[in-house]
Amino acid sequence: MAKVEAATSTSSKNNIKRLLMSTAHFVYLKGQTYKEDLKRDISILPCAPRSGLRYEGVYRIMKVLEEGWHSERNQAGSPLLAGSSRHLPTRIGLGPPVPAMASSSALVTGERLVVFLFTARVAVAAPAHLAAPLALLAAAALAVELAVDRSASAPSSPLRRFRTRPGASSGILLGATTLPCVILARLIQLLRILPTDPDGPQEFAYLEMQYWAVSISCLSVLALFLWHLRQSANNGVSKTLKCGSLIVVLYVMTLLFSLLKTDGGLLMAKNGYLLVHGVTAVILMKHILEKFPSCSSFGEALLVSSGLVLYFGDMLAHTLSKMEFSASSEALIHTPGTRSEIAIVIQGILLGLFLLPLLYKCSLQVWVYCQTLGKERIQAVEKQAEKRIGSVVFYVSLFVVLLILVPSWTHLVQGIEVHPFVWVLNYMFTNPHERLALCAYWICVIFVSIKKFYVISKRSKTERILLRKYYHLVAVLIFSPAVIFQPAFLDLAFGAAFAVFLILEMIRVWEVYPLGHTVHQFMNAFTDHRDSEVLIISHFSLLLGCALPKWMSSGFNDRPLAPFAGILSLGIGDTMASMIGYKYGVLRWSKTGKKTIEGTAAGITSVLAACSILVSLLASSGYILSQHWLSLSIAVTLSLLLEAYTTQLDNAFIPLVFYSLLCL
Repeated sequence: MAKVEAATSTSSKNNIKRLLMSTAHFVYLKGQTYKEDLKRDISILPCAPRSGLRYEGVYRIMKVLEEGWHSERNQAGSPLLAGSSRHLPTRIGLGPPVPAMASSSALVTGERLVVFLFTARVAVAAPAHLAAPLALLAAAALAVELAVDRSASAPSSPLRRFRTRPGASSGILLGATTLPCVILARLIQLLRILPTDPDGPQEFAYLEMQYWAVSISCLSVLALFLWHLRQSANNGVSKTLKCGSLIVVLYVMTLLFSLLKTDGGLLMAKNGYLLVHGVTAVILMKHILEKFPSCSSFGEALLVSSGLVLYFGDMLAHTLSKMEFSASSEALIHTPGTRSEIAIVIQGILLGLFLLPLLYKCSLQVWVYCQTLGKERIQAVEKQAEKRIGSVVFYVSLFVVLLILVPSWTHLVQGIEVHPFVWVLNYMFTNPHERLALCAYWICVIFVSIKKFYVISKRSKTERILLRKYYHLVAVLIFSPAVIFQPAFLDLAFGAAFAVFLILEMIRVWEVYPLGHTVHQFMNAFTDHRDSEVLIISHFSLLLGCALPKWMSSGFNDRPLAPFAGILSLGIGDTMASMIGYKYGVLRWSKTGKKTIEGTAAGITSVLAACSILVSLLASSGYILSQHWLSLSIAVTLSLLLEAYTTQLDNAFIPLVFYSLLCL
């Protein structure tokens, strides 16, 4: 301790004293759970240099205390954590602790400016009756974000009940505008063929209803934040809340006027349809923030909730359209007449997997109730039996979903007579040479990459950020050939990979015997600072970032580069920006950020170079580039600027932003 006092100032001594007192109290409460970690971290202090790293041990201890305290609080509140001690922090990240939410009360920040330019670019290209609501939604989101950021530092803030991802800003503006811009960009794309396509008006009307639905979902979540902040004593927050509330009212009036102008006879029915989307999004948003603490920011949770509501709302509308209803119901739903069988198979499997937790929990509750009626047994034997029986219940529920529920739904909505798995095998063997060769290529690349990266992550001192970018390069190697030569098969492969990821994450989180512990140890080697102790989302975000632009490009697409939006932005742009910026970056975009101007310039240059190569490859396959290079340059620049400024999950937002700009 004498060495520490000699190397630190008086204020640092006081901080360390308070820290050690807190440490003693914490160790007493936790029964010396983190005793060895604390010893190791305290030992760092005397030998650390004066360059600022001498506080590394203090920061790491603070992180342990904070994570241990939060884990203890959430142990009983989260059903995913019940009965599990594995989710307590087992490793301590280096570097200073980041606040729960990096807030900025300034009106103009780099992220907000880029989001404004992105929204303005989409709105300028859209019809006036669709662009005006987008502008109002963006203004309301900005007002709510300012109110949330200004109230974040207050100890009595009503939103402190929601624990967001550490180090991330609220991200409400970005989260509220991304999906509406994506749907609006798709509408702009359909407008270009509307006069010549006989099915165009029906598809455009349905997609326009989807645009209103996702906008209302985002607006309802904004109203939720306004409701929670209504009693804030901060004068600046109160003024912002009044402004946000006024904009929300103006948006609702604009929506009613637009629906009344298009089809006044079904106004009440459409309002009910949109209201269901809004209420469901609010419920799902609260569920995500409460049950999965520290897993997402407000903007990320808003993107996930509104996206899930939109996706399953589309699935519900398509299901209802296949049933016998009145003519008014068919006129309300406006679903397109035809959909690909691949899209139906993917939707059916995802529907079953998202219903699996509900079936599993209900089955467990029934089993527990039946168990209470039986005889009491020895506690140790009963605990082991509960774990085994719970695993059996999970596997039985999984088989029921995959063997009964999924085939029933696909037969209802598409008339597929065979089981979806049999349909997939038949589809693969309709063109066996290319598709089986592609599968073999994928297996080889994935096996070699995972084996190599697993060893690196365990033994090497390679920076986590560089290791994550290697995964992005692997994604380019895996997906690029399929997008060019087998695009339809890639849609199916994306759906299968996402389904496998969902099943493995459920097994890991619920510790399903005998794979739960093994899967957790394996996945834990590939985590980074954005993964929480509850959920590991890095692989999900990378997969969906590459898959969503490809899925949304199905059907009419006059922008051949749009399906590559995720691969180009994440696999090439983000990777090159991080690697060049990490090794050669000097000029930073902001004083507090880590992103450099050199890295962003390298990312923009690499994406434009990749686009020029892709254009020549696609031209040999019959595609024609119908997009001006100026528009392409704007899309690339805005996407990479967003990567430089945002603290949100870039794997989720950047591909959607890039895809929207490519569709214009």
